[in-house]
Amino acid sequence: MQYWLVKSEPNEYGWEDLQKNREDVWDGIRNYQARNFLKAMKLGDQVLFYHSGKTKEIVGVAEVSEEAFPDSKDTENKGWVAVKITAGKTLKKPVNLEQIKTNDILNSMPLIKQSRLSVMPIEKNQFDLIVKLSS
Repeated sequence: MQYWLVKSEPNEYGWEDLQKNREDVWDGIRNYQARNFLKAMKLGDQVLFYHSGKTKEIVGVAEVSEEAFPDSKDTENKGWVAVKITAGKTLKKPVNLEQIKTNDILNSMPLIKQSRLSVMPIEKNQFDLIVKLSS
């Protein structure tokens, strides 16, 4: 199993939207590195959902429910892909960016080093620590 973090502006598509829909397509990614990460996602992989913008916090855990397929928004046929994710649990206490930056285990996450990336892998120990910090 692999672990991931996806980012979204809550006013565009937030955790509440995914919860309401239960499952949704994660599409519209137009960065080659992020696309490669989408291609690497496997069924059942765990995904942290991060609200970018004003709040800057991890708010929920989702799961990959369908592996990479062609992104229907790719009107120029450039090979962009999407995945489906299913909402899991809402974190009791969101884990904010400041907590991540000041934690020796979490501050090496791509979220800090490549902050513009909207899909990124994380390590199991980082995933586990975020879930622990949120309870």
